[in-house]
Amino acid sequence: MSEFSNVTIVKKANVYFDGQVNSRTLRFADGSSKTLGFMLPGEYTFSTAAAELMEILAGETEVLLPNATDWQACAAGDSFNVPANARFTMKVTVATDYCCSFLS
Repeated sequence: MSEFSNVTIVKKANVYFDGQVNSRTLRFADGSSKTLGFMLPGEYTFSTAAAELMEILAGETEVLLPNATDWQACAAGDSFNVPANARFTMKVTVATDYCCSFLS
């Protein structure tokens, strides 16, 4: 899906890692939410509250998922899941555009 319809967008940006990672929150009528964001090159460790589906829209990154020992390469068109209450690390090698869906 290349676009979303009938959403509410939170105007205030989510800014992390001294501005290297930022996103905007989208809220849907069914109560679900997503963030659309952009990451500059660097290494970032994130914590989850809810389970997440991370879709890479453009760019290149590697991800180290919880309980994994090997990094997984991800590029445009790739996605990965992260469980709730977990930590994962991303090595962004090229500026990366992403969509994060919060799963229930």
